[in-house]
Amino acid sequence: MSQIDSVLVEACVDTARSARRAVAGGAGRLELCANLVEGGTTPSAGLMSVVREEILTPIHVLIRPRGGDFLYETDEIATMLADIAEAKRIGMAGVVIGALTPEGRIDEQVTGVLVDAARPMALTFHRAFDLALDPIEAMETLTRLGIERVLTSGQAATAVEGIPIIRGMVGWSAGRVTVMAGGGVDETNALRIVRETGVGEIHLRGSRTEESAMTFHRPGVFMGKRYDPDEYRRSETSEQRIREVVAALR
Repeated sequence: MSQIDSVLVEACVDTARSARRAVAGGAGRLELCANLVEGGTTPSAGLMSVVREEILTPIHVLIRPRGGDFLYETDEIATMLADIAEAKRIGMAGVVIGALTPEGRIDEQVTGVLVDAARPMALTFHRAFDLALDPIEAMETLTRLGIERVLTSGQAATAVEGIPIIRGMVGWSAGRVTVMAGGGVDETNALRIVRETGVGEIHLRGSRTEESAMTFHRPGVFMGKRYDPDEYRRSETSEQRIREVVAALR
């Protein structure tokens, strides 16, 4: 079997239907997420349970309590630990984690706590890696923490643009950590990425837009706001604004 034939394809999915389709299409592993418009957050326990019941293919669950950066506060860490416990209870094969310091280094303390909580499940460090200050320093830290796999676009907007960095990471890791290429990977560039980097795993969404089955449409009413991604800014509840609303109602 050639290197190309043995490449594992991991599909990022956010519904049971997508999970079934990904497996039917040949995905060797699933990353189960929610809220992909923000790069993914942790899926509900209900979705985890349904997909786990239906799918025999290994499922790794994204553990990310919100969109935005990867600098987490105490309550967010507690949320991640609870989500890891639920993924373990449901019987997931692995979890996908990531945490950074304000200076852009791997947060060893937080990551270590998450690693300890997740064992014996498999561990992937997600694309928080691509916002780290120095890729080699980050790889050294993750190796020390016992992370099995790093998902990366080579610290570029897409894996194609990050080919030089990904290739360097594969060479540096020498099999100690699996490097999985992700970020804009599709049918037009997957082969090139594998050939030019030497990765044994790729990660992709593989999605398409589908029309709703709704026959009645309410024009001009939207359930969300226009999405303008910014990894260094996020929306949070304002205590003052809530107080003002409560006061107005009184």
